[in-house]
Amino acid sequence: MDELISFNRTDYPFQLFSLSHISIVLLTLSLIGWMYFYRESIKEKYKKHIKNTLFMSLIAGEIFFQLWYLFHGRWSLTINLPLQLSSISLYLCVIMLLTKNYKVFEVAFFVSLTGAFIAIITPELFFGFPHIRFFQFFIVHIAIVLSCFYMVWIEGYKPTVKSVIKAFIVLNIIAVFVFIINQIIGSNYMFLSKKPSNVSVIDFLGSYPWYILSLEVVALTLFIFLYLAVIKFTEKDNS
Repeated sequence: MDELISFNRTDYPFQLFSLSHISIVLLTLSLIGWMYFYRESIKEKYKKHIKNTLFMSLIAGEIFFQLWYLFHGRWSLTINLPLQLSSISLYLCVIMLLTKNYKVFEVAFFVSLTGAFIAIITPELFFGFPHIRFFQFFIVHIAIVLSCFYMVWIEGYKPTVKSVIKAFIVLNIIAVFVFIINQIIGSNYMFLSKKPSNVSVIDFLGSYPWYILSLEVVALTLFIFLYLAVIKFTEKDNS
């Protein structure tokens, strides 16, 4: 039982596109589909419950992450500051759900949704099923994805073309700040100092530092795609 909460990566190593990983991807897509097709029912009966569940999942996931590192004596400024894109996305979603601030939504919808979904597909994760870190990682990232769709399908928020531009500018401002922090403390937050050590989409985007420019193009492309997809689904709802 101890190995399920240990820091020993060899007990349950994560395998990309293993059965457990593919199951998580399918679960994520299923939950997205469920939220969309049952959005009217959720609005009428379960809106508050869904919001609270997402909010608590994000908060509990972050607290567990920090305490788990502390418990094992592995907490470090270079790893545990909330400067990784997933952590930034988590905090954006927490603020978004708590305040329902439209400006926060504009940024969170594009930055958090794309980052979390990519992380689900190609995670920087070293602990596989059934290790507790495996569950914590995917619960948090699924909650981020669902929080973004919750704001659109349940709360009725709609991004605009300006939202795409705002989100892209904010993402770059965050990246500059994180890059400076990386240089000061020797960290690799947002992978702005080097590529992640495991297989990821970044492997296909060139060498350092050129893959950062490629990531800019990928991010903007995904933001535009998301915007067009939301507009398309909104048109269906209104037709």
